[in-house]
Amino acid sequence: MTSPAETSMDFVRADPRGPYAGAVASMVGYRQRGITQRLHRGLPSPYLTFVVSLDTPVVVGESEDDGAPVSAYDMLGPLATRPAYIDQADRQEGVQLAVHPFAARWLFGAPASRLPGLALDLGDVLGPSAPALRRRIGDSDDWQSRFGAVRDFLAARAGSAHGAAAARPRPEVVEGWRWIHAHGGNGRVDDLAAHVALSPRQLRSVFVEELGFGPKVLSRLVRFERAVALVRDQVARPGEDSLSDVAARAGYSDHAHLVHEFQAMAGTSPSGWLAEERRNIQAGGHGAAAE
Repeated sequence: MTSPAETSMDFVRADPRGPYAGAVASMVGYRQRGITQRLHRGLPSPYLTFVVSLDTPVVVGESEDDGAPVSAYDMLGPLATRPAYIDQADRQEGVQLAVHPFAARWLFGAPASRLPGLALDLGDVLGPSAPALRRRIGDSDDWQSRFGAVRDFLAARAGSAHGAAAARPRPEVVEGWRWIHAHGGNGRVDDLAAHVALSPRQLRSVFVEELGFGPKVLSRLVRFERAVALVRDQVARPGEDSLSDVAARAGYSDHAHLVHEFQAMAGTSPSGWLAEERRNIQAGGHGAAAE
């Protein structure tokens, strides 16, 4: 068995500023050795999860004991309202991006609504450019060079024939996304519909067409992401905020409402998630817009 002294967790974050800051909410390099906890929950968020693994394949199931998980070195996690159950190897290394769903059109060749399932092998979406990106990232041990390879890949996809020709999302959806985030996921759908001059039914239709979910579900994802960040911060500032405080700050009606939403979205309670992820959090493995 691996001893604590042999366990290491390193996380490096790329500067989010630059020409792709709007398309990529976060870019994180990770290198972990001596992992003893096999289960990791990939939590729902309002962003797509793009993983390039250099060491071992990413193994993702729909439950802790999924008999037929997806396994791939290059993985895409679409928008979802339930966790992805990741079977962690004892060592792993790679790059993970939180991708804005509107970027799916030029990056993956389809709107986010057409990326179904809990996880997809990126080779099925990107073809040979997926393993080519992994090889280029793996050619260097320097994180800045690796991040540069990812940025070059994004630029190539944006400049490709399909990327340049990709249709833009409807302006009502773009403004609706901005409005939902500005309200922390706590705005009323009727108010949003009035804001973008659509009926609630029309609003839901254009959101589902682009994202696969209506504005109510997106609001849940935005609010839950905020709650996860506040719960995570309890590790850095123990005793400062109770779960009731977190619930109030994130916009839930009470502590019970927050726990119920964690059970629905994460498959465990806030305290259960903290118990599982405390070491990752302390090592910097969780941050804004990234899981």
